[in-house]
Amino acid sequence: MLNRVIQQFKLHIQSINEVEDSHSSTVYKCNLPKGETVFVKIPYTKLKFQRELEAYEILRGRVSIPELLDVWPGDGECPGAFLLSELKGKPLIPDTSHTVAYQVGVLQAGMHSVQPPVGKELTGIKNEFTDWSNFIERQFYSFAADVKDVLDSRLYEQAITKFEKIKGQLPSPDGPSFVHMDFRPANIIVDGDKVSGIIDFESVRFGSTEIDFTKLYRDYLSFDSDLYKSYQEGYNSVRPLIDLEIVLPFYQFTDAFNSIGWCKRRGIEKHAVFLEKNLSLLKGFLQ
Repeated sequence: MLNRVIQQFKLHIQSINEVEDSHSSTVYKCNLPKGETVFVKIPYTKLKFQRELEAYEILRGRVSIPELLDVWPGDGECPGAFLLSELKGKPLIPDTSHTVAYQVGVLQAGMHSVQPPVGKELTGIKNEFTDWSNFIERQFYSFAADVKDVLDSRLYEQAITKFEKIKGQLPSPDGPSFVHMDFRPANIIVDGDKVSGIIDFESVRFGSTEIDFTKLYRDYLSFDSDLYKSYQEGYNSVRPLIDLEIVLPFYQFTDAFNSIGWCKRRGIEKHAVFLEKNLSLLKGFLQ
């Protein structure tokens, strides 16, 4: 399939490497003869392809993202592929400057400022905002069958009871906004003290911003209160940040639960470390 995609894009490749930490598509970093670097991305499904394509159309010129150089709509065997420019830098790490944290806040707030386009019919990106509570519930219970096979029955029932108890305590949703659904350090590219942009849009929706802070807080903001403050200042410079202390506990709990189900679907042995991390988090939330 990769060779067919390369032929479609008429690429002359000097070297090629598969990119790690891509969970909803296969991504290849391609070095071209004149020193240029591009990325070939093949989503796992047609829906993920369509979401990503619409995201590039909606975000272009509004949020810093890779340039979409070419698109192949695919065929009966391949759901489609993208040829993307390189964002200079490396994925975000916890050990960064306050300047970077501020820019991460600006980047995310800029994305959250994007609302559903008027007069444009979308076939990939759904607007879940008007039925947000039911969307969260559907997500949770879609993973519940998988989680049930992993947890002991007592822990599983505790998790279900907790979800039912706290889901109605959330404030009114904040939106409708473009939400990434996987806004984590691996998808935020940083070059020195400059945030280059964001990548990967296979899971995006229009919905409430509250769902988009959990992974960023878990993997970046929670390590340093000063960085967290700089991030908040950056976000607030673009749009008001919701009270994260109210919503984070709920979404941290549901993210740990859903992540356990994700590990079951994708392979427990392959994702054993991530599974154990989320099992530990879930047990902590249930104590």
